[in-house]
Amino acid sequence: MFVFRWLGLFPSPLVGEGGAQAQPGRVRGFAGGEVRATPHPSHRLRRWDPSFSRKGRRIISLALGALLLVLAQPAAAADKLTVLLDWFVNPNHGPLIVAQEIGAFQRQGLDVSFIQPADPTMPPRLVAAGHGDIAIDYQPQLYLQVTNGLPLTRIGVLVDHDMQTLTTLKGDGINRIADLRGKRIGYNDVGGPVGRAELNQILATAHLGPNDVTFVNVGTALSTSLLTHRVDAVGVNSNFEVFELQDRGVQPVTFDYSRFGVPEYDDLIFVVNKARAHDPRFRRFLAAVKEGSAYIKAHPDDAWKLFIRHYPNVNNRLNLNAWRFSVPYFAADPFELDQAKYLRVGQFLAAQKVIRAAPPLGDYAVEIR
Repeated sequence: MFVFRWLGLFPSPLVGEGGAQAQPGRVRGFAGGEVRATPHPSHRLRRWDPSFSRKGRRIISLALGALLLVLAQPAAAADKLTVLLDWFVNPNHGPLIVAQEIGAFQRQGLDVSFIQPADPTMPPRLVAAGHGDIAIDYQPQLYLQVTNGLPLTRIGVLVDHDMQTLTTLKGDGINRIADLRGKRIGYNDVGGPVGRAELNQILATAHLGPNDVTFVNVGTALSTSLLTHRVDAVGVNSNFEVFELQDRGVQPVTFDYSRFGVPEYDDLIFVVNKARAHDPRFRRFLAAVKEGSAYIKAHPDDAWKLFIRHYPNVNNRLNLNAWRFSVPYFAADPFELDQAKYLRVGQFLAAQKVIRAAPPLGDYAVEIR
């Protein structure tokens, strides 16, 4: 419209009597407005002047051509991004799903797809091999992956506190760590040597060692192994299996890892292929995740409704309890890199002989603000 107004073929903005420009809501017919909107006399449609016929035709032709060229341009396509989740969709992924539901990714010009793995150990390996853009990983596992040669680096955080807890059942006679002597402790081999190192640290606080207990690899059957008395204690997530046990009618007794010498760490992080760490899409991705996290913290109940609208299969009491527990743990700032935290975990894993030495921070983490 501005092209034609410049040519004098359309009037300027509507004006009232005396030349005052009409304001929105004041034009007659809109909310009882009283100003009569008329074109300003100095900008009324000009009469055709034959002396300008050739020049006018040329200008109009050029203007129309330019306008049609602009209108013919397709809207910019959103940049595609593939995120490999650590497991099936669950409340831990809240900021991602809510960011999708409120249009945060779209506003960042991203078309994001989430892939649920059959094997939770595969996403970081796939991203390292160039299959997928971002993987959700666990901070303690990252050190082992990097020192074993995977070209990965951490670019952001989804859950910035660990939620691991060693759990037993009330009535089984385990009320303190010392009571674990001679007992069976279950663990998930997805954690590999990291999980065993964490359990060894917990035992050490009661002057126990790995020879004082029996370790049992229970895979993903964490709650079941405890309920069937296959083990006497097992490491679980406090935002899920603890509620699952309560739903099964038992009362869990918990010993949070961070209270027994295991350094605080980021539970869920975003990792990418190191060669692509500064891909501009990643900054926009984290900005959208930040918006999703902020929405959840401000409107947890509304956010839950958005979550289950997209994934109705998780709409049950167990997942609702997990959601409410998890809200404070979602990172308010997914960009943040707590360098001291990462150095402490690296030193801990080196002391536990999970890795030979803690790698320099720059080898496995970057802040991309």
